[in-house]
Amino acid sequence: MSADTVAIVTGAGSGIGKAVAQRLAADGYAVLVNDLTLERAQAVADAIAANGGRALAAAGDVSREDDVAAIVAAARAGLGPVGLLVNNAGHVHQCLFEHLEPADFDRMFAVHVRGAFLMMRAVLPAMLAAGHGVIVNIASQLGQIGGIELAHYSGAKAAIIGMTKSLAREVSSRGVRVNAVAPGPINTPLVLALSEDWRSRKAKELPLGRFGEPEEVAATVAFLASPAASLFVGQTLGPNSGDVML
Repeated sequence: MSADTVAIVTGAGSGIGKAVAQRLAADGYAVLVNDLTLERAQAVADAIAANGGRALAAAGDVSREDDVAAIVAAARAGLGPVGLLVNNAGHVHQCLFEHLEPADFDRMFAVHVRGAFLMMRAVLPAMLAAGHGVIVNIASQLGQIGGIELAHYSGAKAAIIGMTKSLAREVSSRGVRVNAVAPGPINTPLVLALSEDWRSRKAKELPLGRFGEPEEVAATVAFLASPAASLFVGQTLGPNSGDVML
């Protein structure tokens, strides 16, 4: 990674995305911090700058094609060619399958799956033309094992894992590495928004006995982005407290 490598991190106004943006900046990346609201994105970008890093903020909904084009254009204009994309934007909604509404299902797939697709499509041509680039998609261990009251979330995260593998097979020979990270329960606003009953039950299932922290996931992303991960192609790494063992 050169000192001028530009990274885009979506959904980086809080939680895992915020930790990833801060870790990448500490590692020397110039970071485009994206979030739905400019205020949250700007707060993270300002914190990075206060610590001596380079960062810009851009608001946008990754499920919207025009917003994605604007996010990528802002990164290129303000920081330079994009060498790393971290697709982290997402949301969670808890509901028994029998009560699940099509609108909730559609929104889940729009943000997680369509969003990742649109972002990858936007940055990939330039990466391929340059002959190098890295994409890291944030999935979930629930995309591997499923989750009670989270069928639509689990399905969307499983789709991200499948899309990661497929794109990796297409582009790795042309210098672009694509991998995924499937965290277990992490202490983020999204997970803390789930019911206390769900969180209590889930914690008891974990061999490690605790939820993870955003910084622990950020370390996994930083590894996959680095030259040390040069042999990792189409993989799904699992900082998941032992919930999934492969």
